[in-house]
Amino acid sequence: MFISPAYAQAAGEPASAFGAFVPLILIFVIFYFLLIRPQQKKVKEHKAMLEAVRRGDRIVTNGGIVGLVTKVLPDERALMVEIADNIKVKVMRDMVSSVLSKTEPVVPEKAAANDAAPDADKDK
Repeated sequence: MFISPAYAQAAGEPASAFGAFVPLILIFVIFYFLLIRPQQKKVKEHKAMLEAVRRGDRIVTNGGIVGLVTKVLPDERALMVEIADNIKVKVMRDMVSSVLSKTEPVVPEKAAANDAAPDADKDK
């Protein structure tokens, strides 16, 4: 009486296979530029930071320990870190989360003496 009968619509044209995959392709492109690419860039920067760690740098480990690098052990990919007076721990290089302060590279005494010698000759 008050309810009108509902009829189904006629079937539309079948969608092409490419048209069905366009939304999936767009979602993948968006994920790539918003998630995957920035994460790859961050990993690359972190790896470069780990390779640049040297003696005298102040670091923070993944566990939250702050310390001063006293020795770099390249064979073991480890660092000796002083966390308090006369307390040193061995930390794997991969467990460093950030470098708080960088120091200037240590100049060997021979190189410093050789650099000073030519300057003295210039004055004569």
